[in-house]
Amino acid sequence: MPFAAAGLLLLVPERQQRGIRIVATTTAALLFLHSLAVFCGYDPARGGYQSEASFPWLPQLGITLHLGIDGIAAPMVLLTGIVIFCGTLISLKITNRLKDYFILLFVLVGGVYGVFVSLDLFFFFFFYEVAVLPMYLLIGVWGSSSDFGTFQRTKEYGALKLMLMLVAASVPIWVALIATFVSSGAGTFDLPTLERINFPREFQLAAFPLLMIGFGVLAGLWPFHTWSPDGHVAAPTAVSMLHAGVLMKLGAFGILRVAMPLFPQGAQAWMPVLLVLATVNVLYGAVSALGQKDLKYVVGYSSVSHMGYVLMGLGALSTIGVNGAVLQMFSHGVMTALMFALVGVVYDQAHTREIAIFGGLAKQTRLVAVFFAIAGFTSLGLPGFSGFVAEFLVFAGLFQNYPWFGALAVLGAAITAAYILRLMATVFFGPLQQRWAGLHDASRVETVALAVLAAALVAVGVAPSLLLPAIDSGVAPLMARVLQGA
Repeated sequence: MPFAAAGLLLLVPERQQRGIRIVATTTAALLFLHSLAVFCGYDPARGGYQSEASFPWLPQLGITLHLGIDGIAAPMVLLTGIVIFCGTLISLKITNRLKDYFILLFVLVGGVYGVFVSLDLFFFFFFYEVAVLPMYLLIGVWGSSSDFGTFQRTKEYGALKLMLMLVAASVPIWVALIATFVSSGAGTFDLPTLERINFPREFQLAAFPLLMIGFGVLAGLWPFHTWSPDGHVAAPTAVSMLHAGVLMKLGAFGILRVAMPLFPQGAQAWMPVLLVLATVNVLYGAVSALGQKDLKYVVGYSSVSHMGYVLMGLGALSTIGVNGAVLQMFSHGVMTALMFALVGVVYDQAHTREIAIFGGLAKQTRLVAVFFAIAGFTSLGLPGFSGFVAEFLVFAGLFQNYPWFGALAVLGAAITAAYILRLMATVFFGPLQQRWAGLHDASRVETVALAVLAAALVAVGVAPSLLLPAIDSGVAPLMARVLQGA
């Protein structure tokens, strides 16, 4: 559907702005509804791969367009549907090269969907690259630069840094996938087939870190994370929403979908390393967010910190911890999309993101303040919101196997509460600065997008059983394989 929409937009004249917006909004709404239908159609009781479809492409090379979802992919498909729908609504006010913008945006989303539903390693990698490459133009053309007084972070700098880091990270992934194809001797890239092969331990120990680091870069893994905050800040609002809300999840999903099931012995050997790096993610990201003066940089470093919880959940190597990691992927995806959307609403009117010069905005932008509170409470893990459930499961998995790392994760949550509450108090409460007396609340279209994201956070926080049965049906067999080492 997104690829078809991009093709259709090629035929619409650039001057037909209304037609472009209609095509984009209709496509985004259909994607949201279809993603919801796909998720609801997944049967956790049956488990395994469902809704499978297979189309031979190059059978002589063992390459088939094999599609399907399991309990891990199903909530990620739903997440993508929610974020692209809301991101499209937020993007309707763009006027600069609107047609080109939506073509690139839908190509990106098509790649994201492709990663989540591909069961063939060749197409998995192909869609992975398709999801990343449009970011360069989306940031470089429609992004914004940041002025820090003595120096400036331009949008071109953010776009190029992001592209160089992510393309470089793709090299070890591709090397590992080709090596897997050759080592298997099965003559196929089909993932379910390769999962039934017990690769030699030496090969697993060599291949797993290539995938762990390669995918980890897109997940914001320290110390390879530096592209992420700069990319977040330079990107236009909807691209920041997709970048942090969905694209970063592709990295963690790659570890779950490819590295862990194919190389369980490698996972057992290397996961402690991932756990250490992810712990630095949590603490470093939280402390960095605490010291930022730009609204978007706070959210950007917050994303680095929260993705650390996802990676810590994986590193815990326990079923409850990995369940928490997948739920955190969904929770953080929606929460950070909401935060970036709110920052965009404020920035579009104020034309600045400097935290210190704001104050009392809740008097002028009440809906923005309410929605930011919901996103902030989710971020700091307040009960009743999705972040609490996800982080609780991650903490439980860590205390089960690595109690000291669990304690450090809780410390990260405490620092998160400090910078979120301070940010809310500085920006939205206190006396209203007179220079902001002309600000107005979110528009009706923006309010719809914000309400959908906020509703998802509250719904999963109040009723985590909406997602957890599906997630557990995918995680339980994976962890049984990893813990058995075969």
